[in-house]
Formats: sequence, structure tokens, C-alpha cells
Amino acid sequence: MNKPQIPNLPLPAPLVGSDAGSFTEYTLTQRMPDIARRVITENKFPTDINQSLEKLAAELPSGYLQPLIDDTGVDFNDWEKYLEPYKGQRWVDIPWFVAETYFYRLILNITNYFKPGEWQGVDPFEVQKTQGLETSIDSIISLCTQLQQWLNESQQENQPSKSSLIALLYFALWGNRVDLSLWSAFEDDRSRFNIQTQLNNILVDDTFAVTKFLTKSQDNCIDLVIDNAGFELICDLCLVDFLLGSGFANQVYLHLKPHPTFVSDAMIKDVHYTKDFLVQSSNIQVQSLGQRLTENLASGKLVLTEDYFWTSPLPFWEIPKTLKNELGKSNLIIVKGDANYRRLLGDRYWDFTTNFADIVSYLPAPMVALRTLKSEVAAGLKSEVIVELATIDPNWLTNGQWGVIQLVD
Repeated sequence: MNKPQIPNLPLPAPLVGSDAGSFTEYTLTQRMPDIARRVITENKFPTDINQSLEKLAAELPSGYLQPLIDDTGVDFNDWEKYLEPYKGQRWVDIPWFVAETYFYRLILNITNYFKPGEWQGVDPFEVQKTQGLETSIDSIISLCTQLQQWLNESQQENQPSKSSLIALLYFALWGNRVDLSLWSAFEDDRSRFNIQTQLNNILVDDTFAVTKFLTKSQDNCIDLVIDNAGFELICDLCLVDFLLGSGFANQVYLHLKPHPTFVSDAMIKDVHYTKDFLVQSSNIQVQSLGQRLTENLASGKLVLTEDYFWTSPLPFWEIPKTLKNELGKSNLIIVKGDANYRRLLGDRYWDFTTNFADIVSYLPAPMVALRTLKSEVAAGLKSEVIVELATIDPNWLTNGQWGVIQLVD
């Protein structure tokens, strides 16, 4: 591991589950046990695996960390190092980001995801990912139809459309609301939204600056750190398709998780599944998106890559040197979602008015964060906005109804 280039600010304390009344406490004591039990009900694992999952669910609220048994996973030795400072501690007493990422790694350990045998490579969250995609087909058709219109307009005008790019950035932002670790795959209308009605809910909106930044140079290479599968991934792929098809970029790298985590986080296999889902659609616009994605993958314009850093408990400033060098070649890094945003800020109790750029000063290239707020971590907000939010929506930090698009160039 390279020596980290940490923020040039004193680091505040990390979020922990023992913070009484916090969303972190609620997650560790209620949401995470529910997720472990859903793995039992949605899969056909044998009794011994289900008993271990139930034991994990029961221990989370007040129990102690379970050790990780060597399961031949590539990251096993790394996890041994990550967990060393927290041995013998309760789940609620260690940093939340460590607890949460380890929880998902432990589920894979329990379900024999890495071990040769019947359950090797079985995604314990596959059911929810598939349902999340299939139940949003009407929204997918609408978005693909609009995307085709925007692409046609850009080609007719022989120049990329900034307004269309802004709209797709908004779709990519609000597509994050479909995070399956927070909502059921069957919740009504969660993926249906009107962009105009959402503008007032964007607390920091640097979309115009993003489009202006991308038009400064030709042949942009863009790196997109992906968050969730399902409808959110569709929104991201529409953004990618427009970037490549309209001339904003000539190559896009998608950074994906190497194994299942956070229920709905996207892996390389989820991108391929989504592409095939689109290609097989009876709707011509949906089918066309799938075909263009297939062509861009084949030509190398769209590159799928994975790294175990994205499933580690490390803050962004401890990024491995090889991955940092890769991102350093980018004209713009797009970081999607709440968990990735938490990683950017080290999942710590920053004052919400702290300058966002001062915290992420370690980044190797310009970056824009697209994030709907689903945790008690934030930066770069105006004090008067915070005061107003506390009055109109006491749960603004965690209910996914508010978003930020923050550029650091």
C-alpha cells in the first residue's frame, strides 16, 4: 500500500453504530439484520449456511465481530489486516464503514461464495438485482426513448448538447434512489421521477460547470465509479451512451465491484446481464441502447474494470497506487452514490459546511460526485441551507430525497 495523501485538514471522528438515535445505529441494529435474513429467504442455501446467517443477524445489535475464515478469496489476507485493530470489539463500536463493508464480506464467507463447490460464485443478492431491473421496465422504455431523441438532436446539430447532458446527469443522480439496500424491489414508483420537480432538492448543483468543463477539450477519457445495479445502472449506461455517442468522450471506464456487496452494488456480470436484458427487449429504443453498448464494449470505447479497493473498508485517500495512477489519466472521474461518497469523505463527522474540495484534495484528477443523501455524512453545504432543511425535512440526511452534484476541477 502506498503512503496515503490524506486531506489537508484535521480528521474528525468516524461514524459508529453506538451513536444513540443515529441512522448508523438503526442500520446496524435493524437494517443489516433484515438484509442477512432476506439472504436466507431469497436463496436455497443449506441449513448450516442459513443458521450461520441467522447467527450473524442476531449478533449485530450487541454482539462481537466474527472472525473471517480463510475462504480462498483474493482479499482474505487484506481483510486480516483491516480487522486487526477491531478484534474483540462489538459491531456497534467500530467505524460504521468498516462494519458495513465487513458485514457484506462476511455474508460471502458464510455462503461459500469463494470456496470451490456448489455455492461458489452464487450472488446472494441476485433475486433483488433482477427484480430491481425487471420492475422498472416502463421507466427504462421512457428513458431510452428520450435518450434516442437527444442523440438524434446532437447528430443533427453536429455538436454535443449541453442541455441533454445536464438532464442525463440528473437522471444518473436520482437513479440512485433505487438502492436496494434501502428500499424493497417492489416499492411503488420509486424509479419514476420528473427531473423538473427534483431541481429544488439538489443542494449543490454543479451540472453546468461539468458540461462547461467537458467541452474544454476533445477526446475526453472519463472514469465512472459505479454504484447500484438495476434502474440506476440503466441511468448510468444511458449517460455513458450519450457521452460516447455525442462526442463528449471517446472512452469511458466503468469501475465495478469484484464481488457482491451492499445488496445492489454492480459487478461486471451485472453490466453484461443488463446489456443482454436491453438487447432482448421488444422495444426498439431499448434494444438499440443494448446494441450500442455491445458495440462500444467490443471496440474498447467502453471498458469494464474491477478492483478490490471498491469492496474494502478503506477511505478514498488510501487508494492503491496502481488504481490511483489509472484514475490519474482521466479527464473526469464521476463518483456515484452514497457509499462511494462516504468513502470520499472517509465516512467521518465533517462539519457539513466544510469545503468539499479541501477534503478531497488527494484526488489524482478532476472529479464530480453524484449522490443522493442516505447517511449522516456531508460537506460543501451552505449554513442557511442546513438550517432550512432541519425545519422542512428533519430526515434530509438519510431519506434519499436530497442530492448533490459537486465538481472539484
